[in-house]
Amino acid sequence: MEFFTTSLLNGISYGLLLFMLSSGLTLIFSMMGVLNFAHASFYMLGAYFAYTTTLFVGFWPSLVVAPLLTGVVGALFERFCLRRVHRFGHVAELLITFGLSFVILELVQLTWGRSAVDYRVPAILDGPLFTLYGTQFPMYRAFMMLVALLMLVSVWLLLSRTRIGLVIQGALTHPEMVESLGHNVPLVFMGVFGGGAALAGLAGVIGGNAYVTEPTMAGAVGPIIFVVVVVGGMGSLAGAFVASLLIGLIQTFAVALDQSALGALQWAGVAITPESFGYPLLKLKISQVAPILPYLLLVLMLIFRPKGLMGTREG
Repeated sequence: MEFFTTSLLNGISYGLLLFMLSSGLTLIFSMMGVLNFAHASFYMLGAYFAYTTTLFVGFWPSLVVAPLLTGVVGALFERFCLRRVHRFGHVAELLITFGLSFVILELVQLTWGRSAVDYRVPAILDGPLFTLYGTQFPMYRAFMMLVALLMLVSVWLLLSRTRIGLVIQGALTHPEMVESLGHNVPLVFMGVFGGGAALAGLAGVIGGNAYVTEPTMAGAVGPIIFVVVVVGGMGSLAGAFVASLLIGLIQTFAVALDQSALGALQWAGVAITPESFGYPLLKLKISQVAPILPYLLLVLMLIFRPKGLMGTREG
């Protein structure tokens, strides 16, 4: 019971952080049809901006300042770079965002160095929230979960219950009609891209001190973000939420299991010998193969349900 409860809480907190990371990418793709390869780089920028802001004004102002700065960078990129190649199709958009990720990486290394920075959890949130079965659950993990849920509700309300959300959705499906009503459609798209980048920056503020803020952090989380988006369904915010929780729980439980498939089969009474097919693989512990499980889920999803759990696009 202790193992299950602890792993469940850790899996949910990790899954909600993944959702914070993937929500901006999902928003950009659903509204603009652009698959932003530099999204994880905006997450890294948010963490570094928060680190610098914290040094001068503290952690709490950085929750607002760092995402805003990241959003401005994203909006400027859309205005002066992405918009110019939009007419050349998705390949050009992928290439320019892919190039942006390298530009941001080099700028981060030139500005903050190649080593990890000392970005810490604020003192008021540094400590256990409660103790369950002798295991302490960190207060900061609960704070991460709260911020992720608030962000989900805020984005959903913005898109479905406000005039801004109606204009954004109308600009995607009927841009000429929206423009004839007096709205600046290019400005709307710039705001959407900047907003998606700001969400990634907020995830960087929250996740940068919970884990490590270093130049390799974007490369570490970049692939898993795309796994979440594809498994959840391209462009589906609800799908990204479900997929984030699913992948977070799968990885957390798998990492904590110190059991091999061989041991499980032998416990079940299945006779396995060294000459059996796949014997070396069966000897691997589940915790050793945990990192590849999300990608295995991705392959299975693409084979059996290409549009994802809750998506409407095939890719």
